[in-house]
Amino acid sequence: MPINRLDFTTRLLIDSGITEGMRILDVGCGSGDVAFLLCDLVGRSGEIIGVDHDADAIAVARQRSAGHTHPSLTFLKGNLQELPDSVGTFDAIVGRRVLMYQRDAVATIRGLSKCLCAGGIMVFQEHDTTMAPASVEPFPLHERAQSWIQEMIAREGADLHIGFNLHGIFTQAGLTVESVRAECLIQTPDAPYSLGAIVRACLPRIIALGVASAEEVDIETLQARLDQERLASSGIYVGDVMFGSWARKL
Repeated sequence: MPINRLDFTTRLLIDSGITEGMRILDVGCGSGDVAFLLCDLVGRSGEIIGVDHDADAIAVARQRSAGHTHPSLTFLKGNLQELPDSVGTFDAIVGRRVLMYQRDAVATIRGLSKCLCAGGIMVFQEHDTTMAPASVEPFPLHERAQSWIQEMIAREGADLHIGFNLHGIFTQAGLTVESVRAECLIQTPDAPYSLGAIVRACLPRIIALGVASAEEVDIETLQARLDQERLASSGIYVGDVMFGSWARKL
């Protein structure tokens, strides 16, 4: 599969030094999106282990991996703070949208670093909810839909300022930070932002947490209404801000 070098996650991993032959741990792997991307980067001589506490997500990841040709791709159910010694050590540990949900992110990174080889790389991508949405022209429906997601994350106890805290988290955990970067997800009149799909994926959590009702969201028409608002405007809408950072164990 061709590597999409325009993708933020892909560039973050490549620039951090992820390359062929590495043994990598993907923490909070979910259904395996980042793990499969890592397979393309490390090649057939590398090894990827994904771990997540969610049994359903691991089941999906394993089902997807059944049709994948990578020889060394494994998914494990487990707590990333209580990894068994049998997992061994890794050249790199990566995670996406994981640290923001940790009660003590410093302790989490410090614990994970025990599984990192000397000179190994810790790479995390997190999304900061405090800087978006942003626009000059009004996008009321976009902002309302975005507020459902933001309030859901807040009620789940996530660190809403995680992007700004990445450098401090890595440093306090004893790692040497090599880079911190951020990038906006931007919608233009001719390039939509997949907000409807994101709300759909989060809808059970939005409803369960009492953020909004199914009737308020009206998920079956939401994307069409978002598209109508986008096409009626000539403005730019900033939907999300992604932070990425990597640090090294010396």
